[in-house]
Amino acid sequence: MGDAHAAGVTDFLRANMAPVMFGALIVFLLLGYPVAFALAANGLFFALIGIELGLFQENFLQAMPERVYGTMNNDVLLAIPFFTFMGLVLERSGMAEDLLDTISQLFGPVRGGLAFAVVFVGALLAATTGVVAASVISMGLISLPIMLRYGYDRRLAAGVITASGTLAQIIPPSLVLIVLADQLGRPVGEMYEGAMIPGLALAALYAVYVLSVGLVAPNRVPGLPEEALTLRDADGKTRRTSLGVVMLLSFGTAYAFLKLYTNVTAGSDFAVMLMLIGITISLVIAGANKLLRLNLLSHMAERVIFSMVPPLALVFLVLGTIFIGVATPTEGGAMGAAGAVLLAFVRGRMTFQLLKQATESTAKLSAFVLFILLGARVFALTFYGVNGHVWVEHLLVGLPGGTIGFLAIVNVIVFVLAFFLDFFELAFIVVPLLAPAAEKLGIDLIWFGVILAMNMQTSFMTAPFGFALFFLRSVAPRTAYVDKITGKRMEPVTTGQIYWGAVPFIGIQCLMVVLLILFPQMVMHYKGSVKQLDQQEINKQLDSISIPGLGDGGAFPGLGLPPAPGQ
Repeated sequence: MGDAHAAGVTDFLRANMAPVMFGALIVFLLLGYPVAFALAANGLFFALIGIELGLFQENFLQAMPERVYGTMNNDVLLAIPFFTFMGLVLERSGMAEDLLDTISQLFGPVRGGLAFAVVFVGALLAATTGVVAASVISMGLISLPIMLRYGYDRRLAAGVITASGTLAQIIPPSLVLIVLADQLGRPVGEMYEGAMIPGLALAALYAVYVLSVGLVAPNRVPGLPEEALTLRDADGKTRRTSLGVVMLLSFGTAYAFLKLYTNVTAGSDFAVMLMLIGITISLVIAGANKLLRLNLLSHMAERVIFSMVPPLALVFLVLGTIFIGVATPTEGGAMGAAGAVLLAFVRGRMTFQLLKQATESTAKLSAFVLFILLGARVFALTFYGVNGHVWVEHLLVGLPGGTIGFLAIVNVIVFVLAFFLDFFELAFIVVPLLAPAAEKLGIDLIWFGVILAMNMQTSFMTAPFGFALFFLRSVAPRTAYVDKITGKRMEPVTTGQIYWGAVPFIGIQCLMVVLLILFPQMVMHYKGSVKQLDQQEINKQLDSISIPGLGDGGAFPGLGLPPAPGQ
């Protein structure tokens, strides 16, 4: 009886090694074991079982050192510490505080103005820091007390802060996009370019939601009272129109210059050059107005330009050089890190302590990512060795509905897993299993990667392990307090309010995933900037090559190569 039972277990393992291995990994992770070690231990454990059962060739393990070295030698992954360091230096240099204070004053009087400011600054911080924790904590410390002071709905205030903070995962230079590009085997620059429009569209949807709340229930998102507006001229007026005039003049001049004096007329190159020239002109105007005391701009206009232009210039310098092909993402990240240090120095915030903290945090995050990736390499070696990728491919390719059905079911799976796994775990464990099936179905991997990145954002906002919710909980008031400005007694923000506040924004993220599936051109525009090779032109160039002594022949007479079969 015992022998028959053992034989049955052996036969079951032989037939189902891959699903059992994957199921065991999920169990390990749910039990709370560190992800990197759970991956590696699971891979080695099932490798031994596979060798015993004759399903796994032991010489596969000889490839392990080469795979580990290949991971450590991956230049693309160098962009992670560079962009992380850039974000941490900018965050610690007080940039977030200045932006939030200035933009809140700009949008403040409008109904929902503070929420609009949070979305706007969240998008800008995403493009500069790329770190969710920094964005959520900064906005939670600065904007949340002001929103509570002037009567904002607590759920909406908490939701808009956590959602805007997670924009750092989809707007370049996102760390998630770097990892996804590496796992999918696609260029990081193309992934960045494909994700830019969806990321900005998601921020716009957040703003539309706030606007709709303001129209339906204006008491939930009141505007700031006049006495709260401090950026005024000597006569007490704000004169916002001068800012609009400067922006119109700057970008109108930049547009005219590009159209009249350059060959750049469309695409990402045009957008990058337009933004770079436009913000440079606006900075020159504001600087001349301040130095020469021309008094052409209002105090608010000057403050907005001086707060926004330096980080925007850094963003478009880094992303622009990547988009137009001047620099690789790794080189762009290095340039961004150096630029962040320079900006902090110019602002007078660069200290040895700041540099030390940023370096230590960068080293911790980089080591965290590398260890998970090494564990994933061990797991993947065994999983592929027992033909796990074939099992996954057969499971997914045969789904009903073709491409749309595949994308729908995969996104539901990723959404559910995001309740329990963070984006790094999803990227290193799940994405490598999905990519071959997606490629076999003819799905563009950049499009697929951006859809997954948009979906993975929900991992920061879904209970029970939503990190953005934890970050806001750590800085939101837990007990009643007396507001320093109004003297009123303010009630605490409950955990339930934070969790429920995130729900509408999770729905908006899911809506964005659906829109990306239905309208792939939101991502596929990146192909317009990819240089296509003309095969006929290549053949002409080859035909023109003449090497003495090789004679004539075939399709390439100059090279003396034989014709291709069938010619």
